[in-house]
Amino acid sequence: MISVDDLNDFVGGMGHPDAITPNLDRLISRGVLFANAQCQAPMCSPSRTAIMTGLRPSTTGIYGFIDDNKIKETNESTQQVTLLHQYFKDAGYHTMGVGKIFHNHAPDGLLDESGGRESGFGPKPAQSFHWDKRGTSTDWGAFPERDEQMPDYRSAKWAIERIQKEYDQPFFLSIGFLRPHVPWHVPQKWFDLYDTAKIHYPAYLENDREDLPQIALEIDDLPMMPTTEWAIENRQWKNILHAYLACVSFVDHYIGEVLTALEESPHAENTIVVLWSDHGYRLGEKGTFAKVALWNRATISPLIFAGPGIPKNQRVDAPVELFSIYPTLTDLARLPNPQHIEAKSILTLLKNPRSKWTTPAIATWARNNHAVVSQDYRYIRYEDGSEELYDLKADPNEWYNVAGEEKYAPVKSELAQHLPKINVKWAADSRYDNNDYFRQQKKEQSE
Repeated sequence: MISVDDLNDFVGGMGHPDAITPNLDRLISRGVLFANAQCQAPMCSPSRTAIMTGLRPSTTGIYGFIDDNKIKETNESTQQVTLLHQYFKDAGYHTMGVGKIFHNHAPDGLLDESGGRESGFGPKPAQSFHWDKRGTSTDWGAFPERDEQMPDYRSAKWAIERIQKEYDQPFFLSIGFLRPHVPWHVPQKWFDLYDTAKIHYPAYLENDREDLPQIALEIDDLPMMPTTEWAIENRQWKNILHAYLACVSFVDHYIGEVLTALEESPHAENTIVVLWSDHGYRLGEKGTFAKVALWNRATISPLIFAGPGIPKNQRVDAPVELFSIYPTLTDLARLPNPQHIEAKSILTLLKNPRSKWTTPAIATWARNNHAVVSQDYRYIRYEDGSEELYDLKADPNEWYNVAGEEKYAPVKSELAQHLPKINVKWAADSRYDNNDYFRQQKKEQSE
Protein backbone atom coordinates (compact mmCIF):
# COMPACT_ATOMS: atom_id res chain seq x y z
CA MET A 1 0.00 0.00 0.00
CA ILE A 2 1.56 3.24 -1.21
CA SER A 3 0.18 6.59 -0.05
CA VAL A 4 1.32 9.88 -1.58
CA ASP A 5 0.68 13.05 0.40
CA ASP A 6 -1.26 15.87 -1.33
CA LEU A 7 -1.06 14.38 -4.82
CA ASN A 8 -3.85 15.63 -7.08
CA ASP A 9 -4.37 14.42 -10.66
CA PHE A 10 -1.12 15.94 -11.97
CA VAL A 11 -0.23 12.51 -13.36
CA GLY A 12 0.57 11.75 -16.99
CA GLY A 13 -1.54 8.61 -17.00
CA MET A 14 -4.51 10.59 -15.69
CA GLY A 15 -4.28 12.97 -18.64
CA HIS A 16 -2.19 15.85 -17.34
CA PRO A 17 -0.40 17.49 -20.28
CA ASP A 18 2.88 18.23 -18.47
CA ALA A 19 3.38 15.71 -15.68
CA ILE A 20 6.38 13.40 -16.13
CA THR A 21 5.33 10.33 -14.16
CA PRO A 22 6.58 7.19 -15.93
CA ASN A 23 6.24 4.97 -12.87
CA LEU A 24 2.73 6.00 -11.91
CA ASP A 25 1.84 5.58 -15.57
CA ARG A 26 3.40 2.10 -15.51
CA LEU A 27 1.30 1.14 -12.49
CA ILE A 28 -1.84 2.46 -14.21
CA SER A 29 -1.05 0.31 -17.26
CA ARG A 30 -0.76 -2.72 -14.99
CA GLY A 31 -4.07 -2.22 -13.22
CA VAL A 32 -7.23 -0.19 -12.75
CA LEU A 33 -7.19 3.59 -12.35
CA PHE A 34 -10.12 5.12 -10.47
CA ALA A 35 -9.84 8.56 -12.05
CA ASN A 36 -12.68 10.05 -10.00
CA ALA A 37 -11.93 8.80 -6.49
CA GLN A 38 -13.21 11.29 -3.92
CA CYS A 39 -11.66 11.66 -0.47
CA GLN A 40 -13.90 11.63 2.62
CA ALA A 41 -12.30 14.83 3.92
CA PRO A 42 -10.02 17.29 2.11
CA MET A 43 -7.25 17.21 4.71
CA CYS A 44 -4.66 14.60 5.64
CA SER A 45 -5.74 13.55 9.13
CA PRO A 46 -9.52 13.07 8.73
CA SER A 47 -9.08 11.55 5.27
CA ARG A 48 -6.53 9.00 6.42
CA THR A 49 -8.58 8.24 9.53
CA ALA A 50 -11.56 7.45 7.29
CA ILE A 51 -9.43 5.12 5.16
CA MET A 52 -7.97 3.30 8.16
CA THR A 53 -11.28 2.97 10.05
CA GLY A 54 -13.75 2.61 7.19
CA LEU A 55 -15.87 5.25 8.96
CA ARG A 56 -16.97 8.68 7.78
CA PRO A 57 -15.80 11.84 9.55
CA SER A 58 -19.47 12.56 10.32
CA THR A 59 -19.56 9.30 12.31
CA THR A 60 -16.27 9.67 14.17
CA GLY A 61 -16.28 13.43 14.74
CA ILE A 62 -12.69 13.48 13.49
CA TYR A 63 -13.00 16.54 11.27
CA GLY A 64 -9.48 17.86 11.79
CA PHE A 65 -6.10 16.78 13.12
CA ILE A 66 -5.90 13.96 15.63
CA ASP A 67 -3.04 12.04 17.17
CA ASP A 68 -2.79 8.53 15.72
CA ASN A 69 -3.01 7.04 19.21
CA LYS A 70 -6.28 8.85 20.00
CA ILE A 71 -8.30 7.52 17.05
CA LYS A 72 -9.51 4.28 18.59
CA GLU A 73 -10.74 5.91 21.80
CA THR A 74 -12.65 8.74 20.09
CA ASN A 75 -16.22 7.43 20.45
CA GLU A 76 -18.30 4.26 20.42
CA SER A 77 -17.99 3.82 16.64
CA THR A 78 -14.19 3.96 16.65
CA GLN A 79 -13.98 1.74 19.72
CA GLN A 80 -15.93 -0.97 17.88
CA VAL A 81 -14.02 -0.77 14.61
CA THR A 82 -10.86 -2.72 13.80
CA LEU A 83 -8.21 -0.56 12.12
CA LEU A 84 -7.23 -1.68 8.62
CA HIS A 85 -3.75 -2.91 9.53
CA GLN A 86 -5.04 -4.66 12.66
CA TYR A 87 -7.62 -6.47 10.56
CA PHE A 88 -4.89 -7.92 8.37
CA LYS A 89 -2.70 -8.56 11.39
CA ASP A 90 -5.49 -10.55 13.03
CA ALA A 91 -5.83 -12.53 9.79
CA GLY A 92 -2.20 -13.67 10.01
CA TYR A 93 -0.42 -10.95 8.04
CA HIS A 94 2.96 -9.53 9.02
CA THR A 95 2.37 -5.76 9.07
CA MET A 96 5.15 -3.35 8.16
CA GLY A 97 5.19 0.37 7.47
CA VAL A 98 7.34 3.43 6.98
CA GLY A 99 6.62 7.13 6.55
CA LYS A 100 3.26 8.90 6.69
CA ILE A 101 0.55 6.23 6.78
CA PHE A 102 -1.92 7.65 9.27
CA HIS A 103 -1.49 11.38 9.95
CA ASN A 104 1.71 11.02 11.93
CA HIS A 105 2.88 7.49 11.18
CA ALA A 106 0.78 4.79 12.87
CA PRO A 107 -0.68 4.08 16.30
CA ASP A 108 1.82 2.58 18.72
CA GLY A 109 2.09 -1.20 18.38
CA LEU A 110 -0.11 -1.45 15.28
CA LEU A 111 2.75 -2.46 12.98
CA ASP A 112 4.82 -5.57 13.57
CA GLU A 113 7.74 -3.79 11.97
CA SER A 114 7.99 0.01 11.77
CA GLY A 115 10.46 2.21 9.95
CA GLY A 116 8.96 5.23 11.67
CA ARG A 117 8.48 8.61 10.12
CA GLU A 118 10.85 11.53 10.08
CA SER A 119 9.15 14.53 11.67
CA GLY A 120 7.93 17.46 9.61
CA PHE A 121 8.14 17.93 5.87
CA GLY A 122 11.75 19.02 5.50
CA PRO A 123 14.45 19.54 4.70
CA LYS A 124 14.01 23.30 4.40
CA PRO A 125 16.45 26.10 3.63
CA ALA A 126 17.50 28.44 6.42
CA GLN A 127 15.50 31.24 4.79
CA SER A 128 12.24 30.79 2.89
CA PHE A 129 12.53 31.39 -0.85
CA HIS A 130 9.14 32.94 -1.55
CA TRP A 131 6.58 32.43 1.21
CA ASP A 132 6.89 32.47 4.99
CA LYS A 133 3.40 33.05 6.37
CA ARG A 134 2.71 31.52 9.76
CA GLY A 135 0.37 28.52 9.68
CA THR A 136 1.78 26.83 6.59
CA SER A 137 5.09 25.42 5.40
CA THR A 138 4.22 26.48 1.83
CA ASP A 139 7.27 27.53 -0.18
CA TRP A 140 8.80 26.50 -3.49
CA GLY A 141 12.18 26.16 -5.16
CA ALA A 142 15.07 23.75 -5.67
CA PHE A 143 16.41 22.40 -2.35
CA PRO A 144 18.36 20.42 -1.07
CA GLU A 145 21.24 19.32 -3.31
CA ARG A 146 20.76 15.54 -3.27
CA ASP A 147 17.88 13.05 -3.14
CA GLU A 148 19.65 11.26 -0.30
CA GLN A 149 18.78 14.24 1.91
CA MET A 150 15.03 13.65 1.45
CA PRO A 151 12.97 11.50 3.86
CA ASP A 152 11.15 9.86 0.93
CA TYR A 153 14.47 8.54 -0.36
CA ARG A 154 15.05 6.76 2.94
CA SER A 155 11.47 5.49 3.15
CA ALA A 156 11.81 3.90 -0.28
CA LYS A 157 15.09 2.22 0.67
CA TRP A 158 13.54 0.85 3.89
CA ALA A 159 10.57 -0.55 1.96
CA ILE A 160 12.79 -2.10 -0.70
CA GLU A 161 14.81 -3.94 1.96
CA ARG A 162 11.58 -5.50 3.27
CA ILE A 163 10.37 -6.44 -0.21
CA GLN A 164 13.62 -8.26 -0.90
CA LYS A 165 13.17 -10.57 2.10
CA GLU A 166 11.23 -13.82 2.22
CA TYR A 167 8.44 -14.38 4.71
CA ASP A 168 6.73 -17.43 6.15
CA GLN A 169 3.41 -15.58 6.34
CA PRO A 170 1.62 -13.07 4.07
CA PHE A 171 2.69 -9.47 4.55
CA PHE A 172 1.04 -6.05 4.47
CA LEU A 173 3.64 -3.38 3.68
CA SER A 174 2.70 0.32 3.78
CA ILE A 175 4.87 3.13 2.42
CA GLY A 176 3.80 6.72 3.05
CA PHE A 177 5.58 9.27 0.84
CA LEU A 178 5.57 12.95 1.87
CA ARG A 179 6.01 14.80 -1.42
CA PRO A 180 4.29 16.64 -3.04
CA HIS A 181 3.16 18.01 0.35
CA VAL A 182 4.48 21.53 0.92
CA PRO A 183 7.11 22.88 0.95
CA TRP A 184 7.59 22.18 -2.75
CA HIS A 185 11.32 21.55 -2.35
CA VAL A 186 13.22 18.81 -4.19
CA PRO A 187 16.70 18.84 -5.75
CA GLN A 188 17.35 20.86 -8.90
CA LYS A 189 17.49 17.84 -11.22
CA TRP A 190 13.74 17.34 -10.82
CA PHE A 191 13.08 20.96 -11.79
CA ASP A 192 15.31 20.47 -14.82
CA LEU A 193 12.80 18.00 -16.27
CA TYR A 194 10.44 20.88 -17.02
CA ASP A 195 10.49 24.12 -18.98
CA THR A 196 8.57 26.65 -16.90
CA ALA A 197 7.41 28.53 -19.97
CA LYS A 198 5.74 25.45 -21.44
CA ILE A 199 3.74 24.48 -18.35
CA HIS A 200 -0.03 24.75 -18.75
CA TYR A 201 -2.11 26.80 -16.33
CA PRO A 202 -5.07 25.03 -14.72
CA ALA A 203 -8.57 26.25 -15.54
CA TYR A 204 -9.28 29.52 -13.76
CA LEU A 205 -12.14 32.02 -13.68
CA GLU A 206 -11.35 35.36 -12.05
CA ASN A 207 -14.85 35.93 -10.64
CA ASP A 208 -15.35 32.26 -9.74
CA ARG A 209 -16.21 33.02 -6.11
CA GLU A 210 -18.95 35.58 -6.73
CA ASP A 211 -21.80 33.04 -6.69
CA LEU A 212 -20.68 31.23 -3.53
CA PRO A 213 -22.67 31.39 -0.28
CA GLN A 214 -21.14 33.34 2.58
CA ILE A 215 -20.36 30.24 4.61
CA ALA A 216 -18.26 28.85 1.75
CA LEU A 217 -16.16 32.02 1.79
CA GLU A 218 -15.76 31.81 5.56
CA ILE A 219 -14.64 28.19 5.37
CA ASP A 220 -12.24 29.04 2.55
CA ASP A 221 -10.71 32.05 4.30
CA LEU A 222 -7.06 30.99 4.23
CA PRO A 223 -4.86 34.06 4.75
CA MET A 224 -1.80 31.89 5.33
CA MET A 225 -1.91 30.56 1.75
CA PRO A 226 -1.00 32.35 -1.50
CA THR A 227 -3.99 33.53 -3.51
CA THR A 228 -4.16 33.12 -7.26
CA GLU A 229 -4.37 36.89 -7.57
CA TRP A 230 -1.09 37.20 -5.62
CA ALA A 231 0.55 34.56 -7.80
CA ILE A 232 -0.51 36.37 -10.97
CA GLU A 233 0.58 39.79 -9.74
CA ASN A 234 3.95 38.45 -8.58
CA ARG A 235 4.47 36.22 -11.62
CA GLN A 236 4.79 33.12 -9.45
CA TRP A 237 1.96 30.94 -10.71
CA LYS A 238 4.02 28.98 -13.23
CA ASN A 239 6.88 28.76 -10.75
CA ILE A 240 4.53 27.17 -8.21
CA LEU A 241 3.22 24.74 -10.82
CA HIS A 242 6.81 23.95 -11.83
CA ALA A 243 7.77 23.20 -8.24
CA TYR A 244 4.71 21.01 -7.66
CA LEU A 245 5.40 19.04 -10.85
CA ALA A 246 9.07 18.63 -9.85
CA CYS A 247 7.92 17.18 -6.51
CA VAL A 248 5.54 14.82 -8.30
CA SER A 249 8.30 13.57 -10.61
CA PHE A 250 10.62 13.13 -7.63
CA VAL A 251 8.16 10.96 -5.71
CA ASP A 252 7.21 9.12 -8.90
CA HIS A 253 10.84 8.01 -9.23
CA TYR A 254 10.91 6.48 -5.74
CA ILE A 255 7.52 4.87 -6.22
CA GLY A 256 9.13 3.33 -9.29
CA GLU A 257 12.04 1.99 -7.28
CA VAL A 258 9.63 0.28 -4.89
CA LEU A 259 7.57 -1.16 -7.77
CA THR A 260 10.70 -2.43 -9.54
CA ALA A 261 11.88 -4.10 -6.34
CA LEU A 262 8.51 -5.84 -6.09
CA GLU A 263 8.62 -6.95 -9.74
CA GLU A 264 12.08 -8.45 -9.21
CA SER A 265 11.15 -10.17 -5.95
CA PRO A 266 9.66 -13.61 -5.23
CA HIS A 267 6.44 -11.79 -4.27
CA ALA A 268 5.74 -10.32 -7.70
CA GLU A 269 2.98 -12.73 -8.73
CA ASN A 270 0.96 -12.80 -5.53
CA THR A 271 1.07 -9.22 -4.24
CA ILE A 272 -1.71 -6.66 -4.58
CA VAL A 273 -0.64 -3.04 -4.95
CA VAL A 274 -2.91 -0.13 -4.04
CA LEU A 275 -1.72 3.44 -4.46
CA TRP A 276 -3.66 6.46 -3.26
CA SER A 277 -3.39 10.07 -2.22
CA ASP A 278 -5.31 11.41 0.76
CA HIS A 279 -7.03 14.23 -1.18
CA GLY A 280 -6.52 16.63 -4.05
CA TYR A 281 -4.87 20.03 -4.11
CA ARG A 282 -5.89 23.34 -5.65
CA LEU A 283 -3.12 25.00 -7.60
CA GLY A 284 -4.86 28.28 -8.33
CA GLU A 285 -8.36 26.96 -8.99
CA LYS A 286 -11.07 28.64 -6.89
CA GLY A 287 -8.67 31.46 -6.07
CA THR A 288 -5.99 29.86 -3.95
CA PHE A 289 -3.26 27.26 -3.48
CA ALA A 290 -4.60 24.84 -0.88
CA LYS A 291 -6.59 21.67 -0.27
CA VAL A 292 -9.33 22.07 2.42
CA ALA A 293 -12.50 22.63 0.35
CA LEU A 294 -15.46 20.68 -0.97
CA TRP A 295 -14.81 21.41 -4.65
CA ASN A 296 -13.42 18.74 -6.93
CA ARG A 297 -9.89 20.13 -7.15
CA ALA A 298 -9.54 19.56 -3.40
CA THR A 299 -11.32 16.21 -3.17
CA ILE A 300 -10.20 14.25 -6.24
CA SER A 301 -7.58 11.67 -5.27
CA PRO A 302 -5.62 9.22 -7.44
CA LEU A 303 -6.52 5.60 -6.66
CA ILE A 304 -4.89 2.66 -8.44
CA PHE A 305 -5.18 -1.09 -7.86
CA ALA A 306 -2.93 -3.64 -9.55
CA GLY A 307 -2.04 -7.26 -9.01
CA PRO A 308 -3.29 -10.82 -9.47
CA GLY A 309 -6.84 -11.04 -10.76
CA ILE A 310 -7.09 -7.30 -11.48
CA PRO A 311 -7.63 -6.20 -15.12
CA LYS A 312 -4.82 -4.26 -16.77
CA ASN A 313 -4.84 -0.78 -18.25
CA GLN A 314 -8.42 0.01 -17.28
CA ARG A 315 -9.90 3.36 -16.24
CA VAL A 316 -13.04 3.97 -14.19
CA ASP A 317 -14.54 7.46 -14.33
CA ALA A 318 -17.47 6.82 -11.99
CA PRO A 319 -17.14 8.61 -8.64
CA VAL A 320 -15.96 6.26 -5.89
CA GLU A 321 -15.03 6.86 -2.28
CA LEU A 322 -11.43 6.68 -1.13
CA PHE A 323 -12.25 4.90 2.11
CA SER A 324 -13.52 1.97 0.04
CA ILE A 325 -9.87 0.89 0.06
CA TYR A 326 -10.43 -0.96 3.36
CA PRO A 327 -13.23 -3.38 2.33
CA THR A 328 -11.88 -3.70 -1.21
CA LEU A 329 -8.53 -4.93 0.10
CA THR A 330 -10.20 -7.43 2.42
CA ASP A 331 -12.28 -8.67 -0.54
CA LEU A 332 -9.19 -9.02 -2.73
CA ALA A 333 -7.43 -10.94 0.05
CA ARG A 334 -10.53 -13.14 0.44
CA LEU A 335 -10.94 -12.22 4.10
CA PRO A 336 -14.33 -12.08 5.86
CA ASN A 337 -16.24 -8.83 5.47
CA PRO A 338 -15.15 -6.43 8.23
CA GLN A 339 -17.88 -5.46 10.66
CA HIS A 340 -18.70 -2.00 12.05
CA ILE A 341 -17.48 -0.11 8.98
CA GLU A 342 -19.45 2.15 6.62
CA ALA A 343 -17.20 1.92 3.57
CA LYS A 344 -18.46 -0.20 0.68
CA SER A 345 -16.18 -2.37 -1.45
CA ILE A 346 -15.59 -1.42 -5.08
CA LEU A 347 -14.54 -4.96 -6.02
CA THR A 348 -17.36 -5.06 -8.59
CA LEU A 349 -15.75 -2.21 -10.51
CA LEU A 350 -12.31 -3.76 -10.14
CA LYS A 351 -13.45 -7.03 -11.64
CA ASN A 352 -15.49 -5.32 -14.37
CA PRO A 353 -14.49 -1.66 -14.85
CA ARG A 354 -17.44 -1.16 -17.20
CA SER A 355 -19.99 -2.12 -14.56
CA LYS A 356 -22.75 0.39 -13.96
CA TRP A 357 -22.10 2.35 -10.77
CA THR A 358 -24.74 4.70 -9.38
CA THR A 359 -23.61 5.17 -5.78
CA PRO A 360 -22.48 8.79 -5.24
CA ALA A 361 -19.35 9.72 -3.32
CA ILE A 362 -19.49 11.93 -0.23
CA ALA A 363 -16.83 14.32 1.07
CA THR A 364 -17.12 16.15 4.39
CA TRP A 365 -15.36 19.26 5.62
CA ALA A 366 -16.06 20.13 9.27
CA ARG A 367 -19.37 19.24 10.88
CA ASN A 368 -22.43 18.96 8.63
CA ASN A 369 -20.80 20.38 5.50
CA HIS A 370 -20.90 17.79 2.73
CA ALA A 371 -20.42 17.34 -1.01
CA VAL A 372 -22.40 14.61 -2.77
CA VAL A 373 -20.80 13.68 -6.09
CA SER A 374 -22.60 11.76 -8.81
CA GLN A 375 -21.56 11.12 -12.38
CA ASP A 376 -23.29 14.34 -13.50
CA TYR A 377 -23.44 16.67 -10.49
CA ARG A 378 -21.67 17.96 -7.40
CA TYR A 379 -24.10 19.06 -4.70
CA ILE A 380 -22.72 20.86 -1.65
CA ARG A 381 -24.81 21.61 1.40
CA TYR A 382 -23.48 23.52 4.38
CA GLU A 383 -24.56 23.41 8.00
CA ASP A 384 -26.66 26.58 7.61
CA GLY A 385 -28.57 25.13 4.64
CA SER A 386 -26.63 27.06 2.00
CA GLU A 387 -26.09 25.16 -1.23
CA GLU A 388 -23.95 24.84 -4.30
CA LEU A 389 -24.77 22.70 -7.31
CA TYR A 390 -22.59 22.14 -10.36
CA ASP A 391 -23.71 20.50 -13.59
CA LEU A 392 -20.51 18.63 -14.34
CA LYS A 393 -21.26 17.83 -17.96
CA ALA A 394 -21.89 21.48 -18.83
CA ASP A 395 -19.48 22.90 -16.25
CA PRO A 396 -16.64 20.47 -15.44
CA ASN A 397 -14.60 23.25 -13.78
CA GLU A 398 -17.39 23.95 -11.26
CA TRP A 399 -17.49 27.64 -12.09
CA TYR A 400 -21.25 28.25 -12.12
CA ASN A 401 -23.35 27.54 -9.03
CA VAL A 402 -26.84 26.63 -10.30
CA ALA A 403 -28.29 25.66 -6.90
CA GLY A 404 -30.76 28.55 -7.09
CA GLU A 405 -32.24 27.56 -10.45
CA GLU A 406 -35.68 26.01 -10.08
CA LYS A 407 -35.13 23.39 -12.79
CA TYR A 408 -32.43 21.75 -10.66
CA ALA A 409 -34.67 21.30 -7.60
CA PRO A 410 -35.32 17.59 -8.36
CA VAL A 411 -31.57 17.00 -8.75
CA LYS A 412 -30.84 18.58 -5.38
CA SER A 413 -33.64 16.62 -3.74
CA GLU A 414 -32.35 13.33 -5.10
CA LEU A 415 -28.74 13.98 -4.12
CA ALA A 416 -29.73 15.28 -0.67
CA GLN A 417 -31.06 11.82 0.16
CA HIS A 418 -27.43 10.64 0.29
CA LEU A 419 -26.29 13.21 2.87
CA PRO A 420 -25.06 11.54 6.07
CA LYS A 421 -27.86 11.15 8.61
CA ILE A 422 -25.36 11.13 11.47
CA ASN A 423 -23.30 14.27 12.11
CA VAL A 424 -21.66 13.85 15.49
CA LYS A 425 -20.01 16.74 17.27
CA TRP A 426 -16.30 17.42 16.94
CA ALA A 427 -14.25 14.85 18.80
CA ALA A 428 -12.55 16.47 21.76
CA ASP A 429 -9.11 15.40 20.52
CA SER A 430 -9.64 16.56 16.93
CA ARG A 431 -8.82 20.13 15.94
CA TYR A 432 -8.33 22.48 13.02
CA ASP A 433 -7.86 26.12 13.93
CA ASN A 434 -6.58 27.77 10.77
CA ASN A 435 -9.46 30.25 10.56
CA ASP A 436 -12.30 31.75 12.58
CA TYR A 437 -14.96 29.47 11.11
CA PHE A 438 -13.28 26.30 12.31
CA ARG A 439 -12.29 27.71 15.67
CA GLN A 440 -15.87 28.80 16.30
CA GLN A 441 -17.50 25.57 15.11
CA LYS A 442 -15.17 23.44 17.20
CA LYS A 443 -15.86 25.64 20.24
CA GLU A 444 -19.64 25.48 19.83
CA GLN A 445 -20.01 21.94 18.51
CA SER A 446 -17.53 19.72 20.29
CA GLU A 447 -17.93 16.95 22.84
